[in-house]
Order: sequence, then C-alpha cells, then structure tokens
Amino acid sequence: MAVPQGPVESGLVSESIVDIRGLRKVYTGKVPVTAVDGIDLHVAQGELYGLLGPNGAGKTTTISIATTRAVPTAGTVRIAGVDVVAHPAMARRAIGVVPQYNTLDRSCTVAENIRFHCLYFGMSGVEARRRTAELLEQFRLHDRADAYPQQLSGGLAQRLQIARAIAHHPRVLFLDEPSAGLDPQSRIAMWDAVRALRSEDITVVLTTHYMEEADELCDRVAIIDHGRILVEDTPAALKASVGGDKLYDLHLAVTADRERLAQQLRDLGGVTGVEPTEDGLRVLAQTREGLLPQVITAANAYGLRDVATAEPTLETVFIRLTGRDLRE
Repeated sequence: MAVPQGPVESGLVSESIVDIRGLRKVYTGKVPVTAVDGIDLHVAQGELYGLLGPNGAGKTTTISIATTRAVPTAGTVRIAGVDVVAHPAMARRAIGVVPQYNTLDRSCTVAENIRFHCLYFGMSGVEARRRTAELLEQFRLHDRADAYPQQLSGGLAQRLQIARAIAHHPRVLFLDEPSAGLDPQSRIAMWDAVRALRSEDITVVLTTHYMEEADELCDRVAIIDHGRILVEDTPAALKASVGGDKLYDLHLAVTADRERLAQQLRDLGGVTGVEPTEDGLRVLAQTREGLLPQVITAANAYGLRDVATAEPTLETVFIRLTGRDLRE
C-alpha cells in the first residue's frame, strides 16, 4: 500500500501552500472525543487535493481548523506561509471557503451576495461591480443576477457559493462536501466549475465521501478515518495498489457459509483478494481468461443470484484499508 507523500516526493511543486503538521483536535467533555489525531498534510500550489472518508472521519474538523473556524488542540497549520492560529485575519485573506451547508445571504440577490463579499475584502465599489459581473459570467449566473438564493436550484446555489468564495482572489479554496444534496447533472456542472479554477492558479482542497468525485477531480487524495490519514497518493496509484484489475460482486442466496466459498475463491489462480459484503462477497482478481466462469461455478453452490463486474475504485481501496463499507 502506498505511504503518505508530500509534494516533493510525488513530483509536484516542492513549496507547500497548505502545510499541516501534527494536527490534533480533542473535544473535551464527560467523554473526550479525538476528532483529528496527528495529521500531517502538504498541498502544493495549484494542486487539486481531496480528503476522503466516511462521515465523522475528521475531514470537516481538519478543514474548520485550516480555515480559522476552529482552534487545534495541538499542531500547526500554515496557509501561504501564514499561521492560521497566530494570524487568523491575515490567513483569511488567502482563503476561500465553501462550507458543507448553504450560507448565502437570503436577503440579498445573487449579484449582491458576490458584490458585498468583494466590498468586505476591501475592493472599491467600481472594482466590486466589475468582479461581480466577471464571476456572474464565469459561473453562468448572469441571467439570475437579480434572483434571490431561495429561488435557485441546489446546483445554482452551489455555483454561487463557489463564485462568492473566490471573489477576493484567494490562493486556496476549501470545499467541504461540495456535492452533498446535488443531483447528477448539478454535480457534473459543479465539477466543471472547480476544474476551471486551475486557470486562476487557485489551489483547491476538498472533502468528500463520494469516491467518484475524488477520482474525477483530484491530483492526489488522502483517505482519512478516525482522525488519521490511512494512505495518500494519486487516484490511479491507489487503485493500482489493491492488486487487481477486475472486481466481481457476488450476490448470494446463502451467506452462512460464505467464508468457505471465500477460501475456495482465494485458491483460484488470479484471485488476489476476497472481502465480505452485505449480501455476498467481493472478489478482486487479475484479468485472466476463464476466471469468471470458475468464480460463477464455485458461487452457484451457494445460491448465486447475481454477479456484477467492474474495475477497482477508490471505494475498493477504502474497504481494503478499513475492512468495512463507508459510513453514511
């Protein structure tokens, strides 16, 4: 399995614009909860970086600390060289944030949400109007400039949040679960908007539990769970690390003896791994002629209902690392 890499080792620009070292966050109470447990993270200028994992893994807490909304128990976070705890106001000038939930001002129009953000960050009235018009065009919102946020679809509202977040020309944009609640068409449009930020040299750090999203967008990803980074690499390298290029999901009528079937499958040439699923087994294998019929023959004795074939995904990597499905 790949080990965590920094920008230097992965061949990216050596200077980290996001530099997190030894980050810990413990919420005190009757039963203390460790949300982040010693994270080291280094993101290069211009990189699109993903933090993946189930809900409650520590992703949002990490982003909250990096964007000055929470204070760490230990460790340091520097954004563009600025310590976010020692100099939060200075750090915020280099940061754009799209939180997990809609924070648009419902009493302001689409255009006003952007323009007032520009004014807040010190732009003149003329500059703010120019930047607003530019962003309305860039995010295809110009025809909704006079609408109010509650009149927008989820996808349009998310595009507006991104437009507002980059209005002051931040160097790093943090996106926390950007696809949550979006339909497939809106999600694809949002992905296109995020990809387009490369032309503005904006570094993007996003959190998600949608594996497809990370695979589509990110240069590098880190899988995080229980407040720790389990593995970090490019999506392609992580998928290659599971040791197979075919995935067979077997849905069985009888699951009581599935460990016996799992052992039979492991003995087949080309099979590199077998994992239990809710209603059967997941088989990871190298491509080999005649293997699928052998898998089906073995599974038929256990009431094979269906078999689905796919390539390994980032979700496959996650399950191999943790031995369980993603928590929702």
